[in-house]
Amino acid sequence: MSTEEIKKEFDILDMNNYKMEKLPKREKSSIELFLMKIGVPLALLSFILILFVLDLDFLKNFDIATLSTKAKANLDKVGMDNFVFSNKAMLAIFVASLILWVTEPIPNYLTSLILIITLVLTHVLPEKEAYAQLGHKVMWLNILSFILASMLVATGVAKRFALWFIIKFGKNSTSMIFSFMLINLVLSLFISATTAKAAILLPIFMVVAAVYGASNGSRNNFGRNIVLQNLFQNNMGASSFLTGSGANLLAASLIAGAIGKDIFFSDWMTASLPVAMLLMVIAYFVGTKIFFPISKEERTPVIPGGMEKLKEELAKMGKIGFDEIKSIIIFSAILGLWVTDKYHGISPTAVAFLGAIIALMPKVGVVEWNDIDIPWHLLMFSAGAYTLGAGLKVTDLSGIAVNSFFDSIGIGKETSYMTLYVILTAGMVFSALIFQSKTMRTMIFIPIAIGIASRFGFTVMSLAFPLAMLIEHVYVLPFNSKPALLSYTTNQYSWSDTFKFGVTMQVIAWVVSIIMGMTYFKLLGIT
Repeated sequence: MSTEEIKKEFDILDMNNYKMEKLPKREKSSIELFLMKIGVPLALLSFILILFVLDLDFLKNFDIATLSTKAKANLDKVGMDNFVFSNKAMLAIFVASLILWVTEPIPNYLTSLILIITLVLTHVLPEKEAYAQLGHKVMWLNILSFILASMLVATGVAKRFALWFIIKFGKNSTSMIFSFMLINLVLSLFISATTAKAAILLPIFMVVAAVYGASNGSRNNFGRNIVLQNLFQNNMGASSFLTGSGANLLAASLIAGAIGKDIFFSDWMTASLPVAMLLMVIAYFVGTKIFFPISKEERTPVIPGGMEKLKEELAKMGKIGFDEIKSIIIFSAILGLWVTDKYHGISPTAVAFLGAIIALMPKVGVVEWNDIDIPWHLLMFSAGAYTLGAGLKVTDLSGIAVNSFFDSIGIGKETSYMTLYVILTAGMVFSALIFQSKTMRTMIFIPIAIGIASRFGFTVMSLAFPLAMLIEHVYVLPFNSKPALLSYTTNQYSWSDTFKFGVTMQVIAWVVSIIMGMTYFKLLGIT
């Protein structure tokens, strides 16, 4: 086939050529394949050793006075021997699940189902409580968020908004990147899946990259920036709002359970949105001025009429329809109620319920059930994480482990708050280099922060909430998150490109978090 024939077959300005299903799949590395092979036997061995072989003194010798209220009630109910066995079982299940989630020899949702039934069979949790996590209000908010997102995707509102904004304001390389920044923020308000946002925007920014000379294997610094900045903006947009991702909702649920009151949508947004916007602006300068400076030639379109393709795509959608207008009205009302939740007291879940009912209502709404795209495998995975959280609550394993650890290394209660803050925030940020799942990192670090806060006499919010603000820093390497993998398959940048940009932004995010802990978060009464 000649070069001309290849060009005719692959139109670099055709958005349909950049759909998710047409992108190449990344082959697993030899290390990832090895981890998959040893995942199941390693998880089984760990489970058996912890539960039946190892004699773990710290699970026997603990100060009952330091236990949480729920753990004390559980201890009174089942007795010391059963309580100790429950903690061993909880630790065994936690470690085995962690191994399976990291090595991925089986799907994550299957690991969640296995851990749920294991918690029941080992009597860590009664069946009613273990199975009830699927009906947790955060699970419902997840489901309802997908319904609302499907409403805007199915009616074309999300795509129309993204195309219109790029055409209207994306006049050069700088305005183009900042346009995607604002688009990612807006989409993050109602799409709680970062992968879904990436799927919506990828065809658009791939055409934009082609217009600026980066296409079909030809890389340039504009292409590197537009894809890596989008990946970063996608995650920072998600960190800005309580509903930005399921991991945010899980973190809020764990913190709310510890402090005895809900985390409001407005509280999360007030604390996180300004920080996320600051980091996105910093990322722009780091990417375009330091690592991948955009040359004068790359700052303007190089393909004549390239932007016309985006205009044609918008024109194909026709005039805005009545269903799209209804979608905008419904979502605007939901957003208004979410932002003002502290004043009217209606929970985000209840608000989303009302919105979903209206959206699905015959003749009144805009979508039917068959139009809804709910990733049940992700919800099953989340249900397992919530059930694991319920097990940690009744056993207080994190609190017992934290106290034992600090006692063993001789760190007393005189340790300063900022020392703990710096260590914990570093752990949360840089753990993203290893773990693929944001939910898993949340399940590990938020309970640890709660346990440390309890041991040292600090408020739970002061340590756990700043950690929750750092959940979404999963953009360094392709295996760190699904949007990262999706972005890497565009072939616009190398591993070294994403590593140096990503690690730099992680370090900056950590430093900014420390500064915010001493200033802005203190002003808000968090730290």
